Amino acid sequence: MECRKINSGVWPTMLTPFTESGKVDYSALEKLVDWYISNGVHGLFAVCQSSEMFYLTVDERVEIAKFVVKAANGRVQVIASGHVSEKIDDQVDELQRIADSGVDAVVLVSNRLAGINDSDDVWKKNAEIILNKVDAPLGIYECPYPYKRLMNPELLYWCASTGRFLFLKDTCCDTKQIEAKLQAVKGTDLKIYNANSATLLETLKIGAEGYSGVMANFHPDLYVWLCNNWSMKPNIAGELQNVLGFASVIEYQYYPVNAKYHMQLEGLDIKLESRVKKAEDFSYSKKLEVMQLKAVIDEYRKILNI
Repeated sequence: MECRKINSGVWPTMLTPFTESGKVDYSALEKLVDWYISNGVHGLFAVCQSSEMFYLTVDERVEIAKFVVKAANGRVQVIASGHVSEKIDDQVDELQRIADSGVDAVVLVSNRLAGINDSDDVWKKNAEIILNKVDAPLGIYECPYPYKRLMNPELLYWCASTGRFLFLKDTCCDTKQIEAKLQAVKGTDLKIYNANSATLLETLKIGAEGYSGVMANFHPDLYVWLCNNWSMKPNIAGELQNVLGFASVIEYQYYPVNAKYHMQLEGLDIKLESRVKKAEDFSYSKKLEVMQLKAVIDEYRKILNI
């Protein structure tokens, strides 16, 4: 097993396109991969909560991971999660199948390794089982569903010390907490990516490696610009951060259907179908809000010349 370093920058939490009959739409998925890459992203996080992984069969999760790796064709790195089972042995099977898909790292969902009232010792014990049985570089995702289990600095240090963990998608939404985590993994190969738009620039300044969040499904190019240019153009970066932070409230509107609608406005051939939200309940006023968001974002694209 070769532990490759994970690229810094923007890692969209990929959506899963569906046909009107509810099947995975691989034609649209191929176009979606190209769209992300054309917007300059540095990697793709497939088979995650945005991908509706809790509503996909294990065969669908594995097939999506394989397909994204093939469609990316080496242009960007691809990581994937996809373990949703309760029993650790079932999770090991799911994770190894994802590892066999050819992804650059397999991402562990932090809340799958211990119950809400379990100690970090339980988490470590289950993590050690996975470390011994799954032959792949690993990452961690602080997924909010079914409950959010944040990684504390001590546990994160333990993960980094194994030499197997390369990626953390952080969802604490707190700059001070992220700073403590950054100190814990300093000098290791474990990189921290902020999922929260409002605190992104603050955390880039203290050493976060980039962004991995849902808003990269709306305007990934602006997140790419911020991650690539914040230190060289601090004044513009500060203005852009204000826009990105405010725009991110659209996440709470009707996600992921609203993100698919925004992609349609961007010219993508993708249907609004979802397994977690009814496309027909995406109302006219909600569509207008997304259209108005895109109009504001397009103005900032002109300012940034992208």
